[in-house]
Amino acid sequence: MESEVEEITVRIDPEAKEVLEGNTVILKDPGTERLEIVADILSKSVVLARYESSVAQTFDRIEPFAAELTKEKTGSRMARELLSHLGSALSIEQQMVGRVQIDDTPEILWDRPDLERLFARLRDEFEILERFTALNRKLELISRSVETALGLIQARRSLRVEWYIVILIVCEILLTLYQMFWLGRRG
Repeated sequence: MESEVEEITVRIDPEAKEVLEGNTVILKDPGTERLEIVADILSKSVVLARYESSVAQTFDRIEPFAAELTKEKTGSRMARELLSHLGSALSIEQQMVGRVQIDDTPEILWDRPDLERLFARLRDEFEILERFTALNRKLELISRSVETALGLIQARRSLRVEWYIVILIVCEILLTLYQMFWLGRRG
């Protein structure tokens, strides 16, 4: 997987409004708290980009399985691969929520509520919450798709087993009838 990079320029201007203009973040002062806010947003953007790429690859791998479901042959190999994709999606979701905490605000805002406006502007500019929501929807879709596919595979297997049972019962009935009529006539 390629590494994700997010580059911006930081410009200090005590007279300007703190905003993102193109690829430049304008800050009122070079304090570490403001730089922490910028670093937090950039790190979340990079993590989202990485997960977006991973989810896109998972979508690309799942698409052939959807086409394969229209055919009769669906075996345990397909089920194993589908479970692998489901595991990947769940892992990404767990990492996003558990480790990275994309939708959380940084701790620095507890001590410096005056920086909330800067954080909100940057979060909006980098579309952090929108990307996080879209990524969650994609992960849910992957999970539902894989679960549906596995359910179909399981249903087909169950149907096959039911047919085997019906065939065995018919064979048993035929053998019983054979014994009753054919062997009954001889005796």
